[in-house]
Amino acid sequence: MKVVIQRVSEASVTIAEKKVADIQKGLLVLVGIEEADTQEDIDWLVNKIINLRIFGDENEVMNLSVKEINGDIIVVSQFTLHASTKKGNRPSYLKAAKPEFSIPIYEQFVSSLEFVLGKHVQTGIFAADMKVSLLNDGPVTIIIDSKNKE
Repeated sequence: MKVVIQRVSEASVTIAEKKVADIQKGLLVLVGIEEADTQEDIDWLVNKIINLRIFGDENEVMNLSVKEINGDIIVVSQFTLHASTKKGNRPSYLKAAKPEFSIPIYEQFVSSLEFVLGKHVQTGIFAADMKVSLLNDGPVTIIIDSKNKE
C-alpha cells in the first residue's frame, strides 16, 4: 500500500456537486492498493498514520499526532499512486489492484483507522469521480509505502 498523507486545516470531497466528506484540522490520506497488500500492510500503515507526530505542540514543534489533537481524517482511494511512468508518456496502472481485491482492503483500512483513532473516519466513494479540496497546513505532505519501511 502506498499513502500520501497531507496535514490539512480543512479538506473535503465532492461527488456530482454533493459534498460527501468535510473536515477541519486533521489528515487527508490518499491510498493506493496493490495485489500484494495484506492485513500486515494495513496494520503497519494505520499505526504509522495515527501516531505520526506532525502537528504542532504549544511551542509549534511537530510533536503531536492526529489522535493527540483530536483531529479528523478523510481517506480517498487513489489507484494512480501505483502509476508506472517508465515507458512513454501514458502511465501504466498494472500494479494497482483490481476493485474486487482493493475494495475489501480499502474498507478494512478505513475500519482499522476508525478503531485505532477512536472515531469515525470520513471517505470518498471508491472509484467515483471525486473533487478533492484541501488547504494543506505547513505544507506538510508525507509519502509512505508499506513495501518500503524506511
